[in-house]
Amino acid sequence: MGRSQFTYVGFLGEGGSATVYKVKDTSGSHFACKVVSKSSHITRRARAQLSVEINIHRSLRHTNIVYFQGYFDDHNYYYMTLELCTSGSLMDMHHCRQRFTEPEARLYLVQLTGACHYMHTHQVIHRDLKLSNLFLDGNMNVKVGDFGLAAFIENPGERETTVCGTLDYMAPEVLFGAPNGYSFEADTWSIGVILYTLVVGQLPFESKDVKGIKKRIRGNNYEFPPGSIISFAVRHLISQILTPDPSKRPTLHEIVAHAFFTEGPVPSSIPPLALYAPPDFTDIMKGDSDRNLKMLKEHSWLDVNTSLMATPSCQN
Repeated sequence: MGRSQFTYVGFLGEGGSATVYKVKDTSGSHFACKVVSKSSHITRRARAQLSVEINIHRSLRHTNIVYFQGYFDDHNYYYMTLELCTSGSLMDMHHCRQRFTEPEARLYLVQLTGACHYMHTHQVIHRDLKLSNLFLDGNMNVKVGDFGLAAFIENPGERETTVCGTLDYMAPEVLFGAPNGYSFEADTWSIGVILYTLVVGQLPFESKDVKGIKKRIRGNNYEFPPGSIISFAVRHLISQILTPDPSKRPTLHEIVAHAFFTEGPVPSSIPPLALYAPPDFTDIMKGDSDRNLKMLKEHSWLDVNTSLMATPSCQN
């Protein structure tokens, strides 16, 4: 494939115009390789968006973002070599388990929020946060991936107007447009959709067709299933995040300071068996939980000034 220093190992998946393979280099290290056919990127706009994806992704260096290893092309294809996340994705877990426990949701939300805080500090809006783009490494840690729709905000206060993303996760200001466009708060909305899906087991605005989903998002029409065992704290946090007015959504730091993260157990890690069955965290004491939460925030860079961390420019 492509260049001789990489050897094909196996197929990982495909979506849109890209196919992802497992490859290894001459040292035996394994990577994911995202391959895009040049025939599917013949328009100037498509080539430009691919260039944006590459420049944004390779500029980001965060413990909860899929590591961008390299890029090259040949006559027929573009190749991006990326960190291989060996435990699949949160979507894989969701398909197998449906609902996640609230302790799992706390850990994954801290990691996701840390990655988003880093991206936003570096002027990047992901615009397609969803379960299938949240990968899991060998230690079951979240890694945000797929920057195919990401945007770099070059000037302070600049707003985006392009309608893009995955419908079920799209903020109303993105889907229906807003007089002044949208910004980082669109990612925050997606975090709320993800949290709801983790603890409830289904998408909040799920409907039988596209028209129904749009109608429910426009009306902010979601509910918690009767009889579901979901804490008041997580219901309250979800309701704060899924606020139609983006200016009224909590900041990322306000999200992780919410009572949801302090009133229940927070694990230090998720066991691999959680891919198939809910783990038991009932033996985590309050002191341990507090220490775990502090550690998770530190590891996800939520307690440091990420704007001072040097990263390459997102610009060409």
